[in-house]
Amino acid sequence: MTVQVNNDDYDSPWKEAVEQYFTEFMAFYFPDAYAAIDWGQGHEFLDQELAAVVRDAELGKRYVDKLVRVALQNGAEQWVYIHIEVQGTAQAEFAKRMFVYNYRLFDRYDRPIASMAVLADEQPQWKPTGYGYELLGCKHHLAFPVAKLTDYHAQLDSLLQTDNVFALMTAAHILTQRTRKNDHERYQAKWQLVRLLYQRDWDKQKIIDLFHVIDWLMCLPETLEQQLLHEIETLEEQQTMRYVSSVERIGIAKGRQEGRQEGRQEGRQEGVVLGKAQTLNLILEHRFGALPDTILSLVMAADEEQLNWWLSNALESTSLTEVFNDDKPH
Repeated sequence: MTVQVNNDDYDSPWKEAVEQYFTEFMAFYFPDAYAAIDWGQGHEFLDQELAAVVRDAELGKRYVDKLVRVALQNGAEQWVYIHIEVQGTAQAEFAKRMFVYNYRLFDRYDRPIASMAVLADEQPQWKPTGYGYELLGCKHHLAFPVAKLTDYHAQLDSLLQTDNVFALMTAAHILTQRTRKNDHERYQAKWQLVRLLYQRDWDKQKIIDLFHVIDWLMCLPETLEQQLLHEIETLEEQQTMRYVSSVERIGIAKGRQEGRQEGRQEGRQEGVVLGKAQTLNLILEHRFGALPDTILSLVMAADEEQLNWWLSNALESTSLTEVFNDDKPH
């Protein structure tokens, strides 16, 4: 048995799969909501809008957070918004984050927000479905539907036969977790998934996309990776079909490496910005006392250049007004 370092990358493949196959995502995990949406009018991802609303809510690790605008079949609302979270770890503040995001998005758009979560952690008993409070007769509560991936463990054989991208995605996720400490078991599981993928009656691009997802999820040592690619070449020759050419494999490998590097760089950059925002808040609280919510929101929504300017101001200004003056370089 070969023990591998845990360097599995879940974030990027989930993000790509949700973006590329959102209708199948909804059909598989949230079929009731899927049936209520008028897919003929299309859907639109609003990633920048979501980031602007919830950037300061740093409440735990997740794989994906998405805001999607869709139309409903009943025509009651021309456009509504779906907030999607794919949560990677059991985290005490998760339900609160769903609550916070929901009311902030409602406040921004003045439309109902449907929040939904896929729980991709490995703790079967952790399954939050709501958050709220009651005070002096006032009740405020959010209940949200969840899909728990550990609930699918007993259905693995069925998943492997289901003709939906996210059935295969869920199976790959489960098998990635199960084989984390054994490269040879990982190899066998990955090879099984690739063979099943090649048996699907899907168009070439969809098969390449899912090959990419499986390859990205199920990281193997280089020697086993080369062995797997040789098996794939043999399979393609036997079936006289070529899905993933040598050039495309090179591109996939390069894209996976660049994507991981980009993800690490983005994570570091986000950490730098968050750290500067928190430092600025501490300085301001020390100098001027408790900060109003408007100031806290302003600070947490700022970019690094703006934060650097305000940090410089905070050291010498005699009031919050001076700190947040607009006389800054553009």
